[in-house]
Amino acid sequence: MENLSQNKDIFDRDPEEIERLKERLYSDPGQIDSYVQENPAGFSDEELKIISSWRHFIKGRFYLIRFMKSYAVFLDESHPPRAYGVKGLAMQWDLVTNLPRILEATLIPFKDKIIFDGTFSCYNLFFGPEMKRNILDRFRQAKAGYGIITTLPFSPEESASSDSERLRGLLSSQESRDIHWQEIEEMIRKDPELLAVYSQEMGKVHARRHRKRLREIGIKEGWFATIEGIIIAGGPAQEEVEKAVAALLPPEKRKLVYIFHLK
Repeated sequence: MENLSQNKDIFDRDPEEIERLKERLYSDPGQIDSYVQENPAGFSDEELKIISSWRHFIKGRFYLIRFMKSYAVFLDESHPPRAYGVKGLAMQWDLVTNLPRILEATLIPFKDKIIFDGTFSCYNLFFGPEMKRNILDRFRQAKAGYGIITTLPFSPEESASSDSERLRGLLSSQESRDIHWQEIEEMIRKDPELLAVYSQEMGKVHARRHRKRLREIGIKEGWFATIEGIIIAGGPAQEEVEKAVAALLPPEKRKLVYIFHLK
């Protein structure tokens, strides 16, 4: 790792020269360890700890998905996908429009946050509706699998969500259900207990349709129970509907019932 303390200040260097220095560093991350051990610039222990953490950089192509209050969301191209919450520091994010966008960047840890190394390349490509849906579906998968990652290094084993959370993510939109129906079926086949999660999530979907239809026929308020998209009980109070479900179904089927309130 070049000893910048013996050369002109890095901020006075030509941008292309800085990019060449970074490429040399990323091609041989062991230089970071050597620099920390030698500490030619006399950095403090805390500063050396930050520099040492840069060994966990992630370099590649990302989709810039959206801007949140605390960070921008970068989605990688891995399988399964991962989403990173990246602090912009002094970056003017509002200059990047028409999301999602493809960009090349290097993410590095900084204390308990993720930042990028100061520069990125943004592709001048714009996506049609179908591609946008696919990218956003991958984002939903990433959130269901690992949440939004905000620190590095990242351990998939420690951060992986439960199968039930992943299934909820796959069921979160019609597009996702259409794309991942085989995976959804396989998950339930391997773990029949997930059928209850599936039934509850799909119950929410069916309830939206039922609410609309019930209002159309003049029902303004009430409680209703559904199973596999079919209303099997209804009444003015939740307790009444629960009693009806208990009377109609065997115990092993009751966990598949979704009860909703029309109001």
